[in-house]
Amino acid sequence: MDEDLQRHVEGSDGIWVIRGSPVARAWNGIQYKIGMSARNVPARQLSMNVAVVPPGAVAFAHIHVGFEVMLYLLEGRVRHEYGDGLRRSVENQAGDFIYIEPGVPHEVFNLSDTEPVVAVVARSDADEWAHIVTYDRATGTPGEVLNP
Repeated sequence: MDEDLQRHVEGSDGIWVIRGSPVARAWNGIQYKIGMSARNVPARQLSMNVAVVPPGAVAFAHIHVGFEVMLYLLEGRVRHEYGDGLRRSVENQAGDFIYIEPGVPHEVFNLSDTEPVVAVVARSDADEWAHIVTYDRATGTPGEVLNP
């Protein structure tokens, strides 16, 4: 487990808590509040945190390899361009749930130049970002592993 992330966690013996998690990390155009993962609790199959996509920002094209993602939008409006060549798109707003299947290429756009997108993100991978690769829109091929 990661000592820096563990210092935000209270509890033991079956219940762990993070109170008022600050935005502490940024990766691929997204800021993350400290959440729970195998890095700071004994999670084996899932991780969860809050993502903030700043106004006008883009989380560049990537693929989740072998794990599912579910999001709940608390604030803002977002567009996902997804699928082969990122030729499909869907827009979502606060109050929407989103499910992303493993292996689906996607790129995320905050549709506002003034307001952030804030979402609760749950993954069926206890290591948060260990299994994410880049995706090349032009060639339609996966690329390198992204390392936060």
